[in-house]
Amino acid sequence: MKKKLVGLVTIFLVMVIFAGCSNDSKTTADGKEIITMWFWGAPPEHQETLKKVLIDKYNKSQNEYELKIEYRNSVDKDISVALSSGKGPDIVYGSGPSFVIPLAEAGRIENLDKYAEKYGWKDRILDPIYESGTVNGSLYSLGNSLNTVGIFYNKKVLKDNNWPEPKTVEELERIMDEAIEKGMYASVTGNKGWKPVNENYSSLFLTHFAGGEKVYEALTGTTKWTDPAIIAALDTSAKWYKKGYLAGKDYTNLTFNESTQLLADEKAPFFFGPSLVYQFAAQSFSGDKAKDLGFMAFPTKDHQTNDPYYTLGVTATLSINAQSKHKDEAAKILDTMMTNEFMNEMTKTWPGYWGIPLKDLQIDTSDMPELSKAYAETIKNMVDGVNKGHFGYYTGVFLPPATQQIFLDIESIWNEQMTSTELMKKVQVEFDKEKEKGLVPPIPKPSE
Repeated sequence: MKKKLVGLVTIFLVMVIFAGCSNDSKTTADGKEIITMWFWGAPPEHQETLKKVLIDKYNKSQNEYELKIEYRNSVDKDISVALSSGKGPDIVYGSGPSFVIPLAEAGRIENLDKYAEKYGWKDRILDPIYESGTVNGSLYSLGNSLNTVGIFYNKKVLKDNNWPEPKTVEELERIMDEAIEKGMYASVTGNKGWKPVNENYSSLFLTHFAGGEKVYEALTGTTKWTDPAIIAALDTSAKWYKKGYLAGKDYTNLTFNESTQLLADEKAPFFFGPSLVYQFAAQSFSGDKAKDLGFMAFPTKDHQTNDPYYTLGVTATLSINAQSKHKDEAAKILDTMMTNEFMNEMTKTWPGYWGIPLKDLQIDTSDMPELSKAYAETIKNMVDGVNKGHFGYYTGVFLPPATQQIFLDIESIWNEQMTSTELMKKVQVEFDKEKEKGLVPPIPKPSE
């Protein structure tokens, strides 16, 4: 009986997952063809923004189709399961370029070359982001938004303590030491309930302490992941953790929402985190407090240029289901999202998630609230830096899947369960396997 019950439950769950997933043509009551898109479980206020700026505007622009977006907390898993069965939504959400490669090679998502030519995407989109979405020279995904790791800071806390905005690693460490002496957090951040937060810090230390050029060599196989510069960068991350620079003993006890609240409450000068944190900050830095939140690029250790460097990443990728009945129309929708107009409208009420990776980003902040203006300026500065080649790499974007998972274990170095060399030896073994299988996405080259 137990076996039969388990079997029935399994069948039921499969039916639930695929309910409404088929790409057979479906129509509304008034005869419009339905185009579907799955998205992560964004909060209601952000869903409303996407409805107003994308869904409603598209649906009112023509009479043949209706776009519907379904929000799923397990979207990556659901997408993989559905596509493997020849089903799923028309527009495919993914967690990054490395997520896309196996889907492209299995023929589950559509080759976008003809749409790239039709809409001029290669000329409009930042070269490193465009190239990261290619597989064997053909385009299969578009990054929806730039994402980087930097320093959120409370301007009031710096001013009240006579601390300058840090321009060097040494200045940053001095301020954090003084903050600890005053009974504050050196910085706030945490991975409570979500271990992938660790990728922000593995990425940060690789970019700003090992250097983008050194990591490029490791990603392209001209040096090993056990290179002394990479080992030294990870050793520095452990040193920072032990000194309490990463929220002290509370790293595993804090979420991003809790961390931004502590920053707003003047319990710390800094929050090291991804630029997408702007979408959480609105809850804490509301009203007059909004003007207190600042963001700066992380200083780069011993780099030859004074220009800021950025950890290059995207929040997600967008593709088209190879089984979609409405590929041309899905591509049309993607094109509307790759525009300055879309970026400006979305950022006005949803900062942090729609920094469209355009070479010529034009932003009008005249009627944007404080946090939206700050986010827009952050992305504009990042575009300038990426156009100059001043970038490193987000591990969750440019590393193949199994290798990237090992970098999530950076805590094992911090807690002395493993040395940096031991962890990087594991990385090298897995990376070699995945590189041989062609699972490493195209790697853009930073400037010297």
